[in-house]
Amino acid sequence: MSQVFEEDGKVVPVTVVEIEPNVVVQVRTKEKDGYEAVQVGTGTKKIKNINKPQKGHNKDLGNFRCLKEVRDKESKHIAVGETTEALTLKVGDKFDASAFAIGDKVRVTGVSKGKGFAGVMKRHGFHGMPHSHGHHHVARHAGSIGQRFPQHTLKGMRMAGRMGTDQITTRGLKIVRVDVESGLLAIKGAIPGYRGQLLVIQEQK
Repeated sequence: MSQVFEEDGKVVPVTVVEIEPNVVVQVRTKEKDGYEAVQVGTGTKKIKNINKPQKGHNKDLGNFRCLKEVRDKESKHIAVGETTEALTLKVGDKFDASAFAIGDKVRVTGVSKGKGFAGVMKRHGFHGMPHSHGHHHVARHAGSIGQRFPQHTLKGMRMAGRMGTDQITTRGLKIVRVDVESGLLAIKGAIPGYRGQLLVIQEQK
């Protein structure tokens, strides 16, 4: 994350996102596949060899790190697997940060940071037990998880467990800066994921 200054002097917190060139690898049509979608590849795998099926699928367009298929109606901008109108695209078309403009509203989808095994206070926001009246060493415990009937813990009970690494979509974000030459976007606010995480950026109507 970083910050930029607006013309009126206000400081805006932003997250800088690198948009690598997106290449259309496959176009699915309703006649052949039953639905309309575009598969876009981005990034580069750091391996010397690629197997023949993958090489044939990529049509020598590149050794992509990520292939993302998005249906036509989900977005009208391309970034890390986003698609415009499927009928106007063909295999080999390329897109970059120029698909966005300052002021565009977008939603960003990514995998949140993994936080490991967490207790109920951190994971679900429980208040914990009282710190007096005989509550000894149970301040952060969950408390009762059941009742006399039906003699088992109900499904969906909020308990301690693995936290994070979930697909999260943050909506209502705004494009503050666009650097086409460097392939960078400055998006107002925080977005899900760790540094280096692949993201899907879509136009929000």
